[in-house]
Amino acid sequence: MNKAQLYKALDYINHSREKRMEMALLVSKNPHLVQPLLEIAFEDINLISSKACWVMEFTAKENLPYLFPYLNRFTETIGSLKLDSSVRPMAKICEYLVTGYFQKKDAVVRNALKEKHLEEITSACFDWLIGNHKVAAQAYSMTCLLLLGRKFDWIHPELKLILEQNYISGSAAYKARARMTLKKIKV
Repeated sequence: MNKAQLYKALDYINHSREKRMEMALLVSKNPHLVQPLLEIAFEDINLISSKACWVMEFTAKENLPYLFPYLNRFTETIGSLKLDSSVRPMAKICEYLVTGYFQKKDAVVRNALKEKHLEEITSACFDWLIGNHKVAAQAYSMTCLLLLGRKFDWIHPELKLILEQNYISGSAAYKARARMTLKKIKV
């Protein structure tokens, strides 16, 4: 399957977990499809781009190492995504990466993620947190930044400040995640 064929196949994906999982299984059986999938995802121009992000999220959940050869492109580009339906799954992938690195202390993830990648994820997460994005992307960003604060000591004070400033205007879901995150910050 080439990029054009993958593009057509993504057109048949919908919001259902079943369809996204079906396509993710295809990618998992054909890891060479990760590169064209990411190319389509980072076009960030239409729903097909978002569908590629959805499939990438499902693929990463089960096969995170498939993303490792493309980490430079992934971390350099995630901050430029604008479509909310693309940002949410990419923020979730960041959470998989950061959780693997800090909480699970997965040696494979720790070897793959370089400081540059962590810095770029940090930047994207702060952008998603302070930007006009939906709560899911902001919640994943809070988790990432909370964990990244273990490595970069400047993150927790900044995160605390942002969460406290945005708390009043946040939705109930935002407030719940912000409270949980603030309890864990040691500043």
